[in-house]
Amino acid sequence: FPAFLWYDRSIRARPPPEGRAAAHAGPAASRPVRSGGNIMSCKEEFIEIFKEKVTRPGADALLNYLENKSDFFTAPASARYHSAYEGGLCEHSLNVYHCLVDYLQRERVQELYGLEYSEESVAVVALLHDLCKVGCYKKTFRNVKDDATGKWEKVPSYQFDDPLPYGHGEKSVYIANGFIRLTREEAMAIRWHMGFSGSEDPRTVGQALQKYPLAFALATADMEASYFLEGDQ
Repeated sequence: FPAFLWYDRSIRARPPPEGRAAAHAGPAASRPVRSGGNIMSCKEEFIEIFKEKVTRPGADALLNYLENKSDFFTAPASARYHSAYEGGLCEHSLNVYHCLVDYLQRERVQELYGLEYSEESVAVVALLHDLCKVGCYKKTFRNVKDDATGKWEKVPSYQFDDPLPYGHGEKSVYIANGFIRLTREEAMAIRWHMGFSGSEDPRTVGQALQKYPLAFALATADMEASYFLEGDQ
């Protein structure tokens, strides 16, 4: 098999830091969150988790790319739906990370399903699952009708324009694997993190989620973050 599909499931994931809370104003990358008792921005928290958990060769180069050669920390997570604001992509990635850590800590998941992954694998798949969105959202305006006045007004918005149409999950795998070596299950988890929300044949999706449980766990965390934590933003 390709060399990048090495395998490690040796270390159990930790629960999320206690007392984590996000404010509700300003760009997400600068919104204060509580992690381990310290107030930090989403970008600072992302970098802290990434540096602590992701230590394999190429991690420094990947983080440098995210910080200095991409719009990862300023891009939205979508054009009009969940986390559709500046810094939303970073915040969404953190939300998915904490949801995934929590899911893997559940008694049923550990004892009945026997799922156990290294802290590094958990961080890799959650923090990097949406790398495909880097460079895809352009600032623009759209017309919105004011219900009170009946007048139309322009409001800031984003337009999706993919400069590298390589797919969704598979594109995230492609970008990440350009810097670090992914295990097979990490690659599959990122590839299939959309679960049944994508356009693929449901039979293929079902086979992937059954064969690679980390993909199912990540898809669950992604939906939890998108619909419950971010859906009304």
